[in-house]
Amino acid sequence: MSVRGYATLDERMFRHSIRDTFSWKDACHWFLLSFLSGNVNVGGYLACNRFVSHVTGFATLAGVDAAHGRFDAAIGILSVPIFFLLGVMISASLIDRRDHRGQRPQYALVMGLVALCLFVAALAGHFELFGKFGGELRLKRDYFFLALLCMASGLQNAAVTTSSGSTIRTTHLTGLTTDLGIGLVKAFTFRKKHTVLTAEMRSNYTRIGTFLSFMAGSLVGAVLFLKVEYLGFLLPMSLALYAMGVAYATRPRAVSRVQGLPSLK
Repeated sequence: MSVRGYATLDERMFRHSIRDTFSWKDACHWFLLSFLSGNVNVGGYLACNRFVSHVTGFATLAGVDAAHGRFDAAIGILSVPIFFLLGVMISASLIDRRDHRGQRPQYALVMGLVALCLFVAALAGHFELFGKFGGELRLKRDYFFLALLCMASGLQNAAVTTSSGSTIRTTHLTGLTTDLGIGLVKAFTFRKKHTVLTAEMRSNYTRIGTFLSFMAGSLVGAVLFLKVEYLGFLLPMSLALYAMGVAYATRPRAVSRVQGLPSLK
């Protein structure tokens, strides 16, 4: 496989599409990242009653605050997803932009930044720089905590989204559930066409696995966070470091310019 002018080993943790032919070992890397996201999301919820990768929820809360005349709170909560957007933009700059320029995508660096955000969240929370774990959200006190988790989610989601041709997202499930519903109907529609059916069912199995992995990450994370509170973020941090190691080990080794390759979607 070649990547925008670079001869690569096998960057399968990131660089393949749900519709490509890949082994279930490859799919398990996606599942691992979805498990990580479930950890982070449940940690944010248990810490301050907010889903950190759910931008729709922040917009909804901003509307509720505005309706009650709490315009300062509305503006404050609405600004938190900006850090998700910032994480996406940083990730896109290090991966998608470099890829379009024929440069080496920095997957390992992106996952390292994810790990760093989670490490800071774990230690700062443990040393009581945020609010009491499980308490009600107080934006002035918990703002930096939410910003760290949103940025980590944005970094990871953009890395997987851009590298998979926008076919996989691991930090939220709404789009995935929509794709699964459409995929099931397609599988039923093309049931007599073996090639199409095989490809569609492979995609559906991967979507189901991603969904279940997120749920498993939420379950394991909930048990862990209830016991060790903020230090629970050390688990998804470790998974991010593993992903960084895989990305580094399978990075492009040598430059071999290839002309005319299509750009990523």
